[in-house]
Amino acid sequence: MVLDVLPLNRCDHPPRVIASPHFNRNPRPLAIQGVRRFHRSLFARLDSLPKPAARERCLRDYMETVFLTGKIPRDVSPADRRSLRNGYLRFLRGWMLDASSEEGAVLKGWVESRFGLPPVFHAGPIDGAGTGEYLVYLGERMHGSTRTNAVDMQFDLVYEYVQYELGRRHPGVSSFRLYRGIRNIADYLFLEESIDARAVVRLNNLNSFSSRLEYAWEFGSHVFEADVPASKIFFRSDVLPGVLPRGEEESLVIGGDFDVIVRSY
Repeated sequence: MVLDVLPLNRCDHPPRVIASPHFNRNPRPLAIQGVRRFHRSLFARLDSLPKPAARERCLRDYMETVFLTGKIPRDVSPADRRSLRNGYLRFLRGWMLDASSEEGAVLKGWVESRFGLPPVFHAGPIDGAGTGEYLVYLGERMHGSTRTNAVDMQFDLVYEYVQYELGRRHPGVSSFRLYRGIRNIADYLFLEESIDARAVVRLNNLNSFSSRLEYAWEFGSHVFEADVPASKIFFRSDVLPGVLPRGEEESLVIGGDFDVIVRSY
């Protein structure tokens, strides 16, 4: 079964390449077209800051200036006030509460539009674009995206900032060993399996992982252990601390077909 991908995306590699196990085994950088060029003043400023905390504060200040993600001006209309409140922080926190929520649909929609990978799960398996399950996801994505202040552009900048920070903090590191706790392993499509618990598994287009195995066990009786390309890490809580409520162990990972080790108890 070939992963259903869109013919177009906004990256420098085509969707089928990004989705493939070969990409995950041989990681390459990814970039969303035009983001660093459009925000070049931010990245020039980041280059001059030696401490991660200062760079994080710089990003937050920039977000507040460009997208008004901080204090909302008093003179805006009620509709504009709702729009400004619906920024990247709301959607990241909503994802952690329920990845099949409207916030989750909006984040999965961003991955679909930027990387060309539609979701394969949203409150249930999605067996391709055009199915009823896919239309339910689209409806939640569209509803959740209304009255937002360019939230996809905010996600673009979060992704590029995380990629920038990973490059500065871990120079030369192309992948990270991460762990995903699994409640219902039957929800996953296994493309290849071997007797030593290794498999190729189709992951959703966006997934939560932990950097600690013991934390992943809190989410189910199975754990997928995977070497995740740095370029597929959309968000990491140690790069933007304080955004998520569960400490500094979480990563949101762009999906596709991954080599995993399946751990069970």
